[in-house]
Amino acid sequence: MRITNRLLELDRVADAVEAFGEAHGLPAKLRYQIRLVLDELLTNTISYGYPDDGEHTIHVTMAQDGRRLRFVLEDTARPFDPLTAKTPDVTAAADARPVGGLGIHLVRAIMDRVAYEHVGGINRLLLEKDTI
Repeated sequence: MRITNRLLELDRVADAVEAFGEAHGLPAKLRYQIRLVLDELLTNTISYGYPDDGEHTIHVTMAQDGRRLRFVLEDTARPFDPLTAKTPDVTAAADARPVGGLGIHLVRAIMDRVAYEHVGGINRLLLEKDTI
């Protein structure tokens, strides 16, 4: 699917994940986790990725290959590899932790594989989840 860089588009993505999950017989908990991951990543791209207020397109691909779910996010936002973010100290008290960093920690905890590349001006984030 294609969305624009507007936060209201996140509702469309959530609806698409639900439809995808139901079509592939995914449990409600897994559908929720996928919605959470995509919401986190897309919110950051929409909120921080573009230097202007212009309309930009973000591609969201959802597929299932056997027992593996694959999600790909592609955009022309500023290059940013979320995998380079430091792992937050989740054992520290909430008021002692720096702001940020929990989102990508959540993504890493939920997904089985996450890979990033920037090629030809396009950020591509690959997310995979095994359903076994």
